[in-house]
This record gives sequence, C-alpha cells and structure tokens, in this order.
Amino acid sequence: MPRIKRTVPVLGAAAAMLLTAPNAYAEVEPGGWTSTSPSFTVQERGCGQVDNLTFTLTCSTASGDQRAERRYATYTGGTRQFEGYFRIASMGGTRISLKQTFNESASGPFFMLAGERGGRLYAVHGGTTLSNAGTVGATVRVNTVHQVGSEHRTYINGSLKHSYASPGGSFYDKFGAYRTDSGSGPANVVWSGVKFWRK
Repeated sequence: MPRIKRTVPVLGAAAAMLLTAPNAYAEVEPGGWTSTSPSFTVQERGCGQVDNLTFTLTCSTASGDQRAERRYATYTGGTRQFEGYFRIASMGGTRISLKQTFNESASGPFFMLAGERGGRLYAVHGGTTLSNAGTVGATVRVNTVHQVGSEHRTYINGSLKHSYASPGGSFYDKFGAYRTDSGSGPANVVWSGVKFWRK
C-alpha cells in the first residue's frame, strides 16, 4: 500500500506577520473611537533634554523646574483617550513624573503618573500605587481615558488601576520626564507607540 504523504502549508512572511502583529487599534474601552493627531510643543527646562521620544534629566538637582516633555493641544469636552508605551532606560534619581493630564482651567496638574526608583508607579496626588511594573528596562503601556466633566481613568498594561471624578474645563496631555516636588534626577525615559482618540 502506498504511503500518503502529508504536507503542511508554509505561511508566507506577510501572513505570518499578520498572525503575530499586535492589534493596530489597541485602545482600552473599545467602541466608537476616532483617531486624532493633536499638535504638540516640546518643553525643555533646567537640565531637561528632549531628543524625539527620548526624555532625559541630566542632573540630580532636587529643586527648580527640571523637565523634558511634550505638551499636546488643549481640549475642552467629550471623551479623550491617550495611549503610549514608556521604558525607563535609567533612573539614578526617583519620583519622576511620566504622564500628566493637566487642568488648564485650574492652572495645575489634574493627574500625574510618576515612577520611583525600584519600579513603583503611583498617582502623585494621593500617592496611590498603580503598579510595580516600572522597573528599569521594562516597557509599560499607559492608557488614560478622560470624560471631561465626569471621570478620568488610568490603565497600566491594559488593566484599570485608578479613577476619579473630573471637573469640566480645559485640559491637555503631557508626557516625558519631569521632576516632581519630592523627586530628583537623573533619569532617561523612552516613549513609543503614542496615539490619541476621541468620541
């Protein structure tokens, strides 16, 4: 009896990439989102340096305005979502702000996500620990969903970690590396995969 030869189909390179590539629309709380591309300005103050999506504080100064950030355009209503991936390449200091939702109407940060040396990620206002995923070299995904006049929610690696009520008014997103009042450099943070949506 002749043997039956079994063949296994070989996927082409393009098909294999489709099977392994992450979803291009990886936003949390899916449904009804429209992709946006808000404009931004670069902020370098004190010993802060910005090189595209690499943000560096070169000094160990524990006072003054030490920042390296992108500041995005102001929004005033609706629901906004930010997504980005950061990797702390080095952290000689501690308590460095990584992502902010800034309340322009109140002239102050509404939400600040910061990292400590050792990997703890926390909400600066209130001190709530959100995760311990921020170790040097690890890549962390951050999503913030902001319903202006209702609620602000923060996700770390796709899991909801923080939420609180939001007033109305004017807000904007910032990210990079910024010395908090109780922090100091040096620090080097690399961001990637930054996206915005609204609905």
